[in-house]
Amino acid sequence: MLYSELKKKEVISIKDCKRLGHICNMEIDECGGCICKIMVPGCKGFWSMFTDDAVIVIPYKCIKQIGPDIILVDI
Repeated sequence: MLYSELKKKEVISIKDCKRLGHICNMEIDECGGCICKIMVPGCKGFWSMFTDDAVIVIPYKCIKQIGPDIILVDI
């Protein structure tokens, strides 16, 4: 799967069904070529000026399923 395909999918937490956003960055293991972490933008809107949650980092082991439109994570 290409990064361009992954970043179009919406990331959703399965614990509270909260929409986290779309992938904005990834960390990849250079030797193995595997994804280590995905990153989604943090808090947006009015409250973003009061927090420093610029990015939510999700380890690959927390990704439960990658579907055609969404990525389900357990964080």
